[in-house]
Amino acid sequence: QVQVAESGGGSVQAGGSLRRSCVVSGRTFINYDMGWFRQAPGQEREFVGTIRQSCGTTYYADSVKGRFTISRENTKSTVILQMNSLKPEDTAVYFCAAGRPRVNPLLRGYEYDYWGQGTQVTVSS
Repeated sequence: QVQVAESGGGSVQAGGSLRRSCVVSGRTFINYDMGWFRQAPGQEREFVGTIRQSCGTTYYADSVKGRFTISRENTKSTVILQMNSLKPEDTAVYFCAAGRPRVNPLLRGYEYDYWGQGTQVTVSS
């Protein structure tokens, strides 16, 4: 059984930064692509970004490109979401997810197999 545990997040003023981390246990971390999603109140869950299992190639939603960075530390089974230049519209519950790699990068929620519990990120204006 795979467990995905998130930490970090919290509240910040617009323009500030936050860092989220996610630890995967129960299976070999290197076997999974890792993704981040978010869901704001009354809205559907949306893709934030993903990082491939071994090469570390990243893909981002246009809304966060240039502001958010995803990295992974395979020896620590950890993936990091660094969020800079935060905006009020970034306010949401953020989820980390692990998925078995496919030919194409995993950009949709249904492509992921394991999910963290989600934690709140609030950006005030």
